[in-house]
Amino acid sequence: MAGASPPPSPMPFLLYENETSEYCIVLPPKVNSAGIWENETSPSVIFSYSLPLLELQVVLTFVITHVIYTILRPLGITLFASQMFAGITMSPMVKLESVRSIFFNEELSIEVIDTVAVFGFTLFLFLTGVKMDMKLALRTTKRSVGIGVVSLLSSILVGAAINETFKQPNETEQVKTERLIGTVIEALTSFSVIACLLAELKILNTELGRLALTSAAVGDLSTMFLVHVMSLSRNFTASPLLVIERVVIMFCFITLIIFVFRPLMHWVIKRTPDGGPVADVYITATMMVAFGCAVFTHWTDRSPLIGAFLFGLAVPDGPPLGSALIDKFECFINAFFLSIYVIASTLRANFGNMLSDPSTVKFFTFAFSMTFLAKLIPCCIGSFLNFMPFRDSLAFGLIMSSKGIVQLSHYSTFRDNKVLSETVFTAMVIAILVNATIIPILVRFLYDPDSRKYAAYEQRNLMHLKPDAELRILACVHTSYNVPAMINLLDLTCPTRESPNVVYVIHLIALMARNSPVFIAHHNHEFSTTSTRSFENIIPFYQYEGNRWGLVTVNAFTVITPRKLMHEDICTMALDKQTSLIILPFHRKWSMDGSLEEENNVVRNLNCTVLDQAPCSVGILIDRGRRQKPMKPSSPSSYSIGMLFLGGKDDREALTLAKRMAQDPRVKLTVTRLIAYQDCSNVVDWDTVLDTEMLKDVKQNNGVLGNWCDITYVEEMMHCGSQTIKLVRSIANDYDLIIVGRHYGVESVLLAGLSEWSEFPELGIVGDLFASTDLNSKVSVLVVQQQIVKM
Repeated sequence: MAGASPPPSPMPFLLYENETSEYCIVLPPKVNSAGIWENETSPSVIFSYSLPLLELQVVLTFVITHVIYTILRPLGITLFASQMFAGITMSPMVKLESVRSIFFNEELSIEVIDTVAVFGFTLFLFLTGVKMDMKLALRTTKRSVGIGVVSLLSSILVGAAINETFKQPNETEQVKTERLIGTVIEALTSFSVIACLLAELKILNTELGRLALTSAAVGDLSTMFLVHVMSLSRNFTASPLLVIERVVIMFCFITLIIFVFRPLMHWVIKRTPDGGPVADVYITATMMVAFGCAVFTHWTDRSPLIGAFLFGLAVPDGPPLGSALIDKFECFINAFFLSIYVIASTLRANFGNMLSDPSTVKFFTFAFSMTFLAKLIPCCIGSFLNFMPFRDSLAFGLIMSSKGIVQLSHYSTFRDNKVLSETVFTAMVIAILVNATIIPILVRFLYDPDSRKYAAYEQRNLMHLKPDAELRILACVHTSYNVPAMINLLDLTCPTRESPNVVYVIHLIALMARNSPVFIAHHNHEFSTTSTRSFENIIPFYQYEGNRWGLVTVNAFTVITPRKLMHEDICTMALDKQTSLIILPFHRKWSMDGSLEEENNVVRNLNCTVLDQAPCSVGILIDRGRRQKPMKPSSPSSYSIGMLFLGGKDDREALTLAKRMAQDPRVKLTVTRLIAYQDCSNVVDWDTVLDTEMLKDVKQNNGVLGNWCDITYVEEMMHCGSQTIKLVRSIANDYDLIIVGRHYGVESVLLAGLSEWSEFPELGIVGDLFASTDLNSKVSVLVVQQQIVKM
């Protein structure tokens, strides 16, 4: 049954316009066959029915795709590129009449395979919207906004310049349109393409991956806005009332999504118990609404993809609803629908006739190369100028320049609407295939996810925290023994209205007697009756939040995971929440009389791993069994803190925390600086300059930290490590809390000869002295390590 395509839209390069084609079909449709026995002389008659034909198409695409993917995967080829290679492999097969009738059946191909492919692609864009965190896009950093916008505009401008340069006087309207479409689509940045690439490369949760996602989200939203502005401005001159009508309808549609559907989904989340699954009826209702939104935008002369995508953006991301939708549908959509879509689109290309128009091939080869570089170079320069290592900057630029299924879908749509010729479409398919094949291989070569998984490019520590910024702390607890000391330490951090505290509490439980890890977010302070062991350790933190009059916000989580993977949950949470400090409990447990009661080497190994991989500063809290001393609100200097300062970045970080604590009028701070006798010479290094600058306001105590600060500064001249030991023993019982730096990578005469006797290198030499069983003291100790920036 022949169909006639409508004429191209007045502005065919607009990617979100709705095109309608009319076809004649036979009613009632032939869906189910009676099986191969329907016609014994010609069993193939079953393929005149739509369902058996679809099943055969699915089996062929699935088998060929996964055979090729199995072969190419060890080479670093992604699934999407393998699907395109499968389409190219099947292209010669399609020339056979028997195979061609399967994929290009005149009566059924439009009805079945294309409908299924577009249906699956609509679901794919819906899930893309679900995975896109709008808060992340709206609260993104200036760096992400700059990179996202500049990379988009630079590619568009370069593409426009190329079009103007190669414009010929006798150029047909078809050629102008094809060149404009190619350069515009190549300039686009797709969030879904980049998210899929990052997931396949397993770098989605790295700092590089997060920066790419935020920049891609900015670029994708900017593209959508730019395209709609161009569409409306183009149509406004022809029909202003139609444009106003479309704007009003779209505004009402978005309002409905935000103020009706989104609150309903939050209501569903509140009805879902912590850690429990979302009821199937709510999942079904959500999917039906997504289909309804797609149909609605189709009725309003817009693409159905827009409706599904916008509704997906409104779905609250993460557990329980967003993650449930992803878990239930993502694998099925990616493996089933997208394979069909990619192969069906690739089969439309005619690789044999590609060189029939050499001038067109040369133009698009040059244009695609230039637009690729126009996106790659700004991304590399922008990230490199923001203190990202060169290899990571290059990998980031390649990721931002990647092409995938979204670009292929645009080209396929224009090819189906006969806007693009067969030669141009084939050139575009090859350009996407080359991009999707080479970029993942180069990124794997440039970026090692194992060594840089939690590497942060920004300074996430206490020293570089702005005075009016909130202090984000990740507090980890294993047992109820860790809770009182942890809350007492958090209470000392002196939250204010100008700089409040946001505390993320993770209760870590070893995975036993179950197969899969569990992540529970204790939202709205609600606790399920099945997590008794967990909420007994969580409730005190919420009580602490309630006692701080809005100066502290607590977000509590329970993680049940294998012991060897606990560090991943901690580092991922710290990276995701952008914390400045992680506080870990020490692996030793002391009794109330000061004797050693328990030692957990699993916790010690966890602490060592977090110290090596953490994306921010880390503190290890040693609780030696001292009964926690409550601070009286009306009693000044009721809590005594000591700070030992030897010098170095860890000590400067520790001093920054100590100075913040000293702003609490209930705290008395004593800073003792240990000076080696040989340091009195005139030789001054950069660390010494920084140390002196950090100690300036402590020495003067001139009100810079607050007029109510009770700070005492003491200098002690030392000759060797033995005198350091004597000093530690002499002051161990003078304070309620002692803060020291880990002195990671610092060599000093004051510590000479002590490293050989160190029992716990993760505490540093001074911290190890305070944790020793030979020390007769119950003082609590906090050992601080400043963020290690991995270049």
